Amino acid sequence: MRLGRRQFMQLAGTALAASGITASAWAQTYPARPVRLIVGFAAGGLTDIVARLISQWLSERLGQQFIVENRVGAATNIATEAVVRAVPDGYTLLVASASNAINATLYENLNFNFIRDTVPIAGIIGTPLVMMVNPSFPARTVSEFVAHAKANPGKINMATSGSGSPPHVGGELFQMMTGLKMVQVAYRGDAPAIADLIGGQVQVYFGTLPASIEFVRAGRLRALAVTSAMRSQALPDIPAMTELLPGYEATIWNGLSAPKNTPAGIVARLNKEVNVALADAKLVARFVELGASVIPGSPEDYAKLVAAETEKWGKIVKMSGARPD
Repeated sequence: MRLGRRQFMQLAGTALAASGITASAWAQTYPARPVRLIVGFAAGGLTDIVARLISQWLSERLGQQFIVENRVGAATNIATEAVVRAVPDGYTLLVASASNAINATLYENLNFNFIRDTVPIAGIIGTPLVMMVNPSFPARTVSEFVAHAKANPGKINMATSGSGSPPHVGGELFQMMTGLKMVQVAYRGDAPAIADLIGGQVQVYFGTLPASIEFVRAGRLRALAVTSAMRSQALPDIPAMTELLPGYEATIWNGLSAPKNTPAGIVARLNKEVNVALADAKLVARFVELGASVIPGSPEDYAKLVAAETEKWGKIVKMSGARPD
């Protein structure tokens, strides 16, 4: 049977309305079963802690379990690909990080494109790195450090937590903006890098604030600056790098992302609930204890952050010649 144009448009409109009702109802009843939050780092690190804090809050708020699943390997690429390949139904989510923005350029042959193949849900937290030296090091300020490094070319070892890691690219940006050339010494994470900085085997480390803060507070390491645009609430007496090196900023972040084609209603529901969480005074205080600040906003706000970070660190990776370990 052939349909006239008017009949066809009426039927199409009815079908669209029905699909809209279905999508809306789906979002209203979501989640109907446990939700997995995939984390690309080992248990105990910043991203894992952030995931567990937000998952506990969402579990209590929505009446379904939000379960953290650690899938470690390939600098978060294994976890990211698992989410990209998952059914886009809102039950497999990624706790994304700054590494996702860096990896887009660092790895040439990824099986996915993070921006293209995921849907942004919400930003969660941002936190600076902290530029640290051993207390015996003869510099007490960033300016003194730069002067000392220039007077001792080739003698300053800069620890990193692996090629292309945030501490690495943060240090590379510092070198580019100051004209320094330090020797990179790569470690597998914050802990061994900090241990060797305390032991004097390396001279400087741009460490993640949550992993470094207790060593700074205890006086075992000297913080010269935090790498955010403004001072950190966790270390208010330590200057922001922008006060000493205008234009420098290197922060790490976490956000929630979903596979491409996840229903818009589910994305909106999750964004709303995450933003309610980020307004909870107790949760905010817990993040501040970690040296982090919350970054509430819309999916579009989070998408802009990811795009800007991907572009920024892509340039630094290319200019530094960084390659995966």
